[in-house]
Amino acid sequence: MNMKKYKADTMVNAMKKVRADFGDDAVILSSNVVYSKGFLGLFKKKSVEVIAGYDTPKEQVERKVEPMIMPTPNPKLDESTSQLKQEMREMKKMLKTMQHSSKMGRFPDEFQPILTYLRQQGMTNDVINEIGDSMFNYVKETKEDLPFEKQIEHVKRFFERRLAELPFGGISLEKKYINVLGPTGVGKTTTIAKIAARVLLEKKKKVGFITTDTYRIAAIEQLRTYANLLQAPVEVVYNAADFKQAIDKFADLDFVFIDTAGRNYKEAKFVEDLKEVVDFSLDMETFLVLSVTSKEEDMSVIIDQFQAFPIEKFIFTKIDETNSLGSLFNLMRNYHRGIAYYTNGQEVPEDLEEATQENIIDLLLEGVSDARPS
Repeated sequence: MNMKKYKADTMVNAMKKVRADFGDDAVILSSNVVYSKGFLGLFKKKSVEVIAGYDTPKEQVERKVEPMIMPTPNPKLDESTSQLKQEMREMKKMLKTMQHSSKMGRFPDEFQPILTYLRQQGMTNDVINEIGDSMFNYVKETKEDLPFEKQIEHVKRFFERRLAELPFGGISLEKKYINVLGPTGVGKTTTIAKIAARVLLEKKKKVGFITTDTYRIAAIEQLRTYANLLQAPVEVVYNAADFKQAIDKFADLDFVFIDTAGRNYKEAKFVEDLKEVVDFSLDMETFLVLSVTSKEEDMSVIIDQFQAFPIEKFIFTKIDETNSLGSLFNLMRNYHRGIAYYTNGQEVPEDLEEATQENIIDLLLEGVSDARPS
């Protein structure tokens, strides 16, 4: 095995040098972070030392061996080779993780606790580096210290700037039809009942329900239970003609809440089926419900499928079931949509919060005090 030591300011640059010499099949044998002296103990210059190795290519070995003798199959050798390949795949994954960590490692040590907290919350690397750069530039320009409490305020201001142009808050009460979309299992029915209960009890308005979820009997019965408690009518619709009849029947109501079918909307077919039943040309507000316990990648796929719909804002459910809320910020930032409500329990109508910029930022930083250095 050929081995060589590399030194660079970041792991990313070190890996570039490794790849330039050995390619993508290089093996990292060791890596160390080395600090140089800094000014007054601050802004220590950090560098990375990496020792990389590379086995002699198979074709070179074969050219040296004459004559070529076909090896006898060896099950143990095959198993060992398979295990080695698996280890190489895991090594490559580890290298990618090290690359991300090295970007964060370029910031002063006093910034690391809050940046680590943001990473644990699920913030993207771009966001974390942007925040780190912002704090570093502040210290560099003002020559002032930035203790932990001020770092928190700095991060709050960052979120405020990034969310400033996004809409927050519940239904406008200006449109009669409130349409709620989303995949199965996110809590659409309970959420729509909570919103309707608020409108009925606080605004003294007449409400009714339409459900297109004819695939699950339990969902219809759940909505009927809520409707009975609110003394509100319910219509179950199977097609566009049923939907129109329900609209006509509810002509005298103030607000009509539409509970759409919960399906696997990663499949475009189900999205098209929805278009054939619900008349989106009505005077309607449409919200997309997502569960924060879902993977961010899965939520992004759902949002992409619904891009053709006039989604006003997101509604996030199950806030109380996770300690990682970075996906809220990531999705708002990526899709330029705010949040109408978030839910934090099953009680109707209590466990429903109307979103504001302030309380969303508070959620994002709710556990940050636990990251304070001791």
